Amino acid sequence: MSPLLGRAPAWIGSRRRAVVIGAGIAVVIAAVIAAAATVHGAHEGAARANADAAALRPALTVTTARAERRTMPALVQASGVVAAWQEASVSARVAGLPLVSVDVNVGDVIRKGQVLARFDDADVRAQVAQADANVAQAEASARQADANRDRALALEKSGALSKQDILQSVTQAATAEAQVAQARAALVAARLRLDYTTVTAPDAGVVSSRSAALGVVAQAGTELFRFIRQGRLEWRAELNPAQVAAVKPGLAVSVTLPDGQIAAGHVRELAPALSSDTRLVLAYADLDRLATARAGMYANGAIQTAVRDATTVPAESIVIRDGRSYVLRLNGARVQQLAVDVGRRQGNVTEVTSGIAPGDTVIVRGAGFLNENDVVRVENGT
Repeated sequence: MSPLLGRAPAWIGSRRRAVVIGAGIAVVIAAVIAAAATVHGAHEGAARANADAAALRPALTVTTARAERRTMPALVQASGVVAAWQEASVSARVAGLPLVSVDVNVGDVIRKGQVLARFDDADVRAQVAQADANVAQAEASARQADANRDRALALEKSGALSKQDILQSVTQAATAEAQVAQARAALVAARLRLDYTTVTAPDAGVVSSRSAALGVVAQAGTELFRFIRQGRLEWRAELNPAQVAAVKPGLAVSVTLPDGQIAAGHVRELAPALSSDTRLVLAYADLDRLATARAGMYANGAIQTAVRDATTVPAESIVIRDGRSYVLRLNGARVQQLAVDVGRRQGNVTEVTSGIAPGDTVIVRGAGFLNENDVVRVENGT
């Protein structure tokens, strides 16, 4: 056999070795690529799993409540000053006498006829005694004049006395009677002045101011005390013309005082005309007595005009965003942000006029921190 046929050429073996080496490299590359793909797929799967887990992780623990249907009063909101129903002034009725006692202070509750202060009455008592003596003297003179008149009239027919003497006796008797009346009137005036030295309360009430001071010599008409008659206070609610039509005497009112307490009452009357300064109408409401209420307070309040049904939610569940009101309704584990219209508020509940229905579950605590589609954990299953 020819040498050419018995053994392959050298270049052919080199090519075969190159092919084998290339195939091996390709297999290695393919294996690396497959391994990389497997690792990448595993990472993508883990990322998707982490994303799904994060999506289901609660953003916040919240409390919930259900929207309810209940009756709520229709209210007219207003503000105004708390003032005395009526104030009474107690003034001095005698002049030139010093005060020797002042028996009440500001804030004291007084009763009708109670002694508030006393003036020095020594001089006035002397005047009463003098007037009493003058009455006795005038009465004695009148009795003598009456006797002279009767004697003269008895002698008139006998002619023992002239007509002039008889007329004089009659005139003197009449004059004596007038002097008695004058003396008695002076006695009454002196006794009245004595009574005026004791200052008494014309009605029951609460003392709101006192200008009387021990030793002061007051003039007649000088104010000594001022008090709130019967301790009654009223709320003078300022209403605009649109509110007036709904307000009638007898309606219930509730006034929130500066310390947070609620004073109840009812509308007594409405002013017949608008104020020329504010263009508002005053509604005068009598208030029930409350220890913390003071005349001069400025307070907000409400007048109940009617009662009607309403859908209500806790006031805390209302969220204000961009000038709109929202509630966050619970839908499974996620929340849905709903725009709503709100109406009246009573205590810690608020009326919702549109946007949700009775029975809807809304977020209460934590509502302000949530957004659309957030996942939450409910602390108090509703």
